Amino acid sequence: MDLFGGTLDVITEEMTVSDDEDRVEDRPTAFMDKYIENTTMHATGVQATVPVSSFQRFSVDTNESLHFEPFIPEGEENELTPGNDDVFLTENQDESKELMEGRTAQSESDSPDAYCTDCQTPTHAFKKPTGPHKNHRVILMKKAAQEIKNDISKTRSKLEEKITQMENFVSNLEEIFITVEENFGRQEQNLEQHYNDVLQTLAHRYDERASAQEDEKKIKLESLYNQLIGCGKMMDDSKELIEQAQALYRNENKYAFLQRVMPIMKRIEGLAKEEVDLKIATSLEFDVPAADLSDVKQMMDTINAVPAPSAPVMNPQIPNSATCTSLRVCWSLFSDDTVEYYELYSRPIFEDITVESDLEASKVKVKETHYTVTDLLSNAQYEFWVTATNTTGISPASEKAVYMTVPSPPVIKPRECTSCPEAALIRWDSGNTNPVDSYTLELIEMGAESSTSTATESIVAIPTCECLIQLQPGKCYLIYVRAVNIGGPSERSQSFTVSTTGTLFHLMEDTAHPCLSVSEDGFTMFYTDEELPLSEMVFGDNTFARCVAVLGDLIPVRARHYWEVEVDPHTEYRIGVAYEDTQRNAYLGGNNSSWCMRHVLTPSRHKYEFLHNGWSPDIRITSHPLRIGMALDYDKGTLSFFNADLGQHLFTFQCQFLHYVHPCFALDNPGALALKNGIKAPHYVTLV
Repeated sequence: MDLFGGTLDVITEEMTVSDDEDRVEDRPTAFMDKYIENTTMHATGVQATVPVSSFQRFSVDTNESLHFEPFIPEGEENELTPGNDDVFLTENQDESKELMEGRTAQSESDSPDAYCTDCQTPTHAFKKPTGPHKNHRVILMKKAAQEIKNDISKTRSKLEEKITQMENFVSNLEEIFITVEENFGRQEQNLEQHYNDVLQTLAHRYDERASAQEDEKKIKLESLYNQLIGCGKMMDDSKELIEQAQALYRNENKYAFLQRVMPIMKRIEGLAKEEVDLKIATSLEFDVPAADLSDVKQMMDTINAVPAPSAPVMNPQIPNSATCTSLRVCWSLFSDDTVEYYELYSRPIFEDITVESDLEASKVKVKETHYTVTDLLSNAQYEFWVTATNTTGISPASEKAVYMTVPSPPVIKPRECTSCPEAALIRWDSGNTNPVDSYTLELIEMGAESSTSTATESIVAIPTCECLIQLQPGKCYLIYVRAVNIGGPSERSQSFTVSTTGTLFHLMEDTAHPCLSVSEDGFTMFYTDEELPLSEMVFGDNTFARCVAVLGDLIPVRARHYWEVEVDPHTEYRIGVAYEDTQRNAYLGGNNSSWCMRHVLTPSRHKYEFLHNGWSPDIRITSHPLRIGMALDYDKGTLSFFNADLGQHLFTFQCQFLHYVHPCFALDNPGALALKNGIKAPHYVTLV
């Protein structure tokens, strides 16, 4: 059907609920009739009011997306009036459709079922096309309530955030109040100390001046007193001489007068010739020296001067504030101290005290109360101290604080790592001379389609250099280890790949008899024909001394385990499991701490024994196994042996293992045994 040059290929059927809920009209049919009628009138030139069509037109010959637009005849755009079609209820067609489908009120007497967000008043959904809210956003009451609740929740969150900010601000104000009080107390104490020093200096100066004047007064009085005594003596001598002369002058005896008059005359003449000093011997005025109060003035000036800073306080190291080669150092100072710059000193700490004492401390000038020191050694300890400087002087040095750079990456030891389908035991070496607080193990599961994965799991706070982790069977994992101290975590170690296909372990060379040699990969043991003299054999506390044997790594997971051993039919051997404390000077299977299968060559046949505590059942094996499978089940308490080439069950030990066990291997004559582990257990193992 062609409509104005466009091809109508899609007709959507819309059902609308009328005012009477029991009657449903087929609106597309009615609209189709109106559409044809109006198009006919348009072609004949008759003017008509055209309702909006629910049909959409689009181009079917292009790759444009199916974006529908309502068809409006040319020239009649301004004459259209909205109908009851919910397409024109709001700008959002989905929201309008939801409004019309969810309406419940059919008349004004019913409770409002919609809400106008522009007027913020309840209304009825059926009034939307023609009512006062036709150009407003009208939504269902339930949706409006939910939106308002969301707005209230957002507003509440903002208020809570503001309250938190205000609480932090109030807390900061309280700290500032305390700081102001402390600063005032220190300033008041400083001012009082200055004035006390000034008063003490003035009092001392007063005492000095008073003492000097007292000494001067004493000297003057002594001089005047001596002069007064001299005058009195002269006066007494003169009076005595005058009295003697008068007495002689009255004497009538001329002869006696002449005899005594001459000495008196000489004395009178001598006294008359003597000059008398009638000047005052000392000045009556006191010396008034100029008052030198320069030191007092200097002290008064220092009251308003900037005091020298107090000794800074080194802060403890902040966790995770270091790298392998850098440290962030922080310190504090009293808030009322004025500082122009700081001088930060650092020096590495070594175990050798003499080396440390010979090292000169490095110094750097800093403006802030923190500094990042670079070019340091990893996993090294450094001591820091700092001084503050202003125009008045340099503060005393702070107490020394010890900081640490992060450790060096650990080194995973592949030969000491074991795994099984459900777990893995990872061991590593710290490689750090300084203490490490803990270790973090990271594991990444490798996907089947790609060799990398971004999902990383971490096990933190591992106290020792080993960790037993639970894994999923049949997966492959990349393992990394980090060392952690207060400075932060180290870089990742080299990756180590763990597969949980089967049980994987290595031979422990430190348990091997001196006549045994272990291959570099840790999976093969050799017993050569060359006999070593007893003097050249070195036995350790953990090595086997009597049995030429070696242990495998401990299997510390109580689950099912399976491994295989390739044997030579011309070699006598013992293979099985043993406790870690099994006797090193006994044969495997000859005590109650080991279980093993023994192969013995006799002139007539191959003899196979299954030994525990020196006892073996009488079992005959006709087909000589070249590959022996061993299945250990902790839960069932069984250790089973199989001819792996034939899938044949040989024997099963029934024992409740009280402790974890080590795989054990021994050669009773020269030969070799090769391990084949990390493989999936065959199906026949589960049948036993």
